[in-house]
Parts: sequence; structure tokens; C-alpha cells
Amino acid sequence: MQKFFALAGLLALSPFLLILGVCIKLESKGPIIFSQLRVGEHGRQFKCYKFRSMYLPGSEQWREAEKMKSDREGICQKMYSDPRITKIGRIIRKLSIDELPQLFNVLKGDMALVGPRPHLTTEYVQYSSDTLVRLHCKPGLTGLWQVSGRADTTFEEQLELDKTYIANQSWYFDMKILVATVPAVLMAKGAY
Repeated sequence: MQKFFALAGLLALSPFLLILGVCIKLESKGPIIFSQLRVGEHGRQFKCYKFRSMYLPGSEQWREAEKMKSDREGICQKMYSDPRITKIGRIIRKLSIDELPQLFNVLKGDMALVGPRPHLTTEYVQYSSDTLVRLHCKPGLTGLWQVSGRADTTFEEQLELDKTYIANQSWYFDMKILVATVPAVLMAKGAY
């Protein structure tokens, strides 16, 4: 059923996604979609797709960012005014549009529509043993972490939200999260 909704979403959004792809390509050099290695169900690694929202590594913007300090403490490092992010990138990140290519990950079976945040391999190696429970289900395109503050949450808070989701996982809970995702994305709270 999730694959059906992912395919339907991709087909319905395809004209918008094509236009966005052209805009990304016109603004800066590089691929329209890029992939990052993420950790999924049972610790299996997979390529997680996103629209490219940054200039390419090695650019002047990346050199400028190297001189800056993260605005967040802990494992998940972020800068509120990251010079590596393109103009279009700022918009698509704010509205989580950069994550729409993850519908392909749902089609491939790497991800679900709702689930824990798909963490980077560098984050995964820092898990404590009690955190490994978050790998008992597929990561999600959205999740409890997305509707509970997004990047305003710490790494530890994200892990707790993921564990809460897994402990209470149900069809009804997934529907509540999907419905709550729309206002969370539109308000762009915790997105940068």
C-alpha cells in the first residue's frame, strides 16, 4: 500500500518535480538529485535520495563554511546561515521539498512513508546499545521527529522520539503523523 501511495505521489507531483529540477540545474552546477548513505532497518545501509540544495564541495561557499562553527551542539551539526546552501535550496529545505525524491526510496522498499529519521552512517556509529531499537523498522519520509520540532530537536531528542514512535507504531498513529506533517512543513518550524 505504501508503494502505491509513493508512486501516486510521484506521478501527481511529476510536473512540479521536473520544473524544480530545471531550476536547481540552472542555479548551480551539479546533479539535480544526490544520494547519501543512510542506515535503515536492521542496520542495512542504503542510498537516500534528495534534491540537491547545496553548491558542490570544493566551491567558494564550502571554503567559507569551513571557517564557521555549528549553531547546534552534539552530533547533528548545522549552521543557521550555511553559505553552502543555494537560494533554491533554502526554499526547498524550509518546506522539506528536498526530501520528495525519497518517494523513490519508498518504492524501492528502503523506506516507509512514516518511521524513524534515516540517520547518516557517522551518526549511527555513535548509537548507544539502547538506541539500536530504532533500527527495528524502516526509516520514514516523515516521522514523529518531523512533527515535533525537526532540526530544533537535539540528536538525543530525535532518538527518543524514534523510540516512542516504534513503541506506539500503528496504522492510526501513522495517519496522525501524516496529517500533522502538512502544518509542520508549511510552518517550517525547525527547518533550515
